[in-house]
Amino acid sequence: MAESGRHRFGLNSREAWWEDPFSEPEAGGPDRLRWPVLGVVFLLPFLIPATKSLIAEPEVTTGLVAVGVLIYAYALCYLVFPFAFRWPRPAKLGFGIGMNLLGLGTVAAVGSSPFILLYGTAVMVFLAPPAWAVIVDVPTLLVGALLLGLAGKFQDGYGDLITVASVTLAMFFMANLVRAVRRLELANKEIATLAVTNERQRVARDLHDLLGHSLTTITVKAGLARRVLESAGDIPRAVEEIREVESLTRSALSDVRATVSEYRQVSLSAELVGARAALRAAEIEADLPHAVDNVRPEFQTPFGYVLREAITNVLRHSGAKQVKVRLGSTWLEVEDDGRATEVVRGNGLRGLAERLEAVGGTLRTSVRSGGGLLVRAEVPQPEPHAATPAVRAEPAGGLA
Repeated sequence: MAESGRHRFGLNSREAWWEDPFSEPEAGGPDRLRWPVLGVVFLLPFLIPATKSLIAEPEVTTGLVAVGVLIYAYALCYLVFPFAFRWPRPAKLGFGIGMNLLGLGTVAAVGSSPFILLYGTAVMVFLAPPAWAVIVDVPTLLVGALLLGLAGKFQDGYGDLITVASVTLAMFFMANLVRAVRRLELANKEIATLAVTNERQRVARDLHDLLGHSLTTITVKAGLARRVLESAGDIPRAVEEIREVESLTRSALSDVRATVSEYRQVSLSAELVGARAALRAAEIEADLPHAVDNVRPEFQTPFGYVLREAITNVLRHSGAKQVKVRLGSTWLEVEDDGRATEVVRGNGLRGLAERLEAVGGTLRTSVRSGGGLLVRAEVPQPEPHAATPAVRAEPAGGLA
């Protein structure tokens, strides 16, 4: 992760030096509507004296026209360079190199101050990868120094050349800072998107676990009440079942509200009580533990989810006549004798696997030899302290 961070936000890795700047759609360089005005303001200190020198010439010659074209082509490139940010890398490199060559040509033709090289070196810094900016700008400054020497102006102009080099270096680091800030903004947007996605997945997983179990139990109990009324006409028992349906409905509504607000907690002991009632209503023999004291406290919540989903699947799909639940300090098993012949992992089992992964555990489902499923959730036993002897956890069990 640290390597990735250096690559994206700094120049501490080789890849970062060759990375295209502002390649994201949201990071397209300077504002292309405002820049021409600002660009003209920046160019005036160069264009005004250059234009005056051209006008002052007594005769218009081919060389004078060529020098004018060179000067204004250089200025025009500076004005339009924001449009080059979205170009492919070869085109951007060609544009930046061309600007530096035009700047050197202007210095050679006019014999003016090396300050004008700054327009080309700045464009290269912001337009090209950092490595290419160094490769192009450093030779440009060296050639500028050579031109000053050939013109016999090195003693007078070397200070200006040092100033150009210093400003270019400052812009180099400024450009890298701008790139880092923009990439951090994109990273923040990505983090926000991932947070929203994770929250949606959490709510979807919780609602699936909650409503799947509650609605299945309500369906079973409502069906039992109907059968009681149709077969035996036992109104008191039917009324009792309907009261339990009402209670389950209110509890489910409360759980939905708690899930949305992220305050809902699952209790393994409460899930055992609910499983016992649901299996009894479905006329399935239940072999369940009477207590959960032997389960480590930090695992009781994820095991509660496992128990809830496993019992829901038994009620929905298995056609089982008997269910066994066993508990250990770091494991839980739910076994049924239903008609399942293969393991089908739906949203519920995938959600349980994610919950267990969060605490370092695993979920395994397998088909029993005589039919039915065995679901086992297990979290690796933590290493005991050297001074504390390991104690083997015995499962709590018993007939309902």
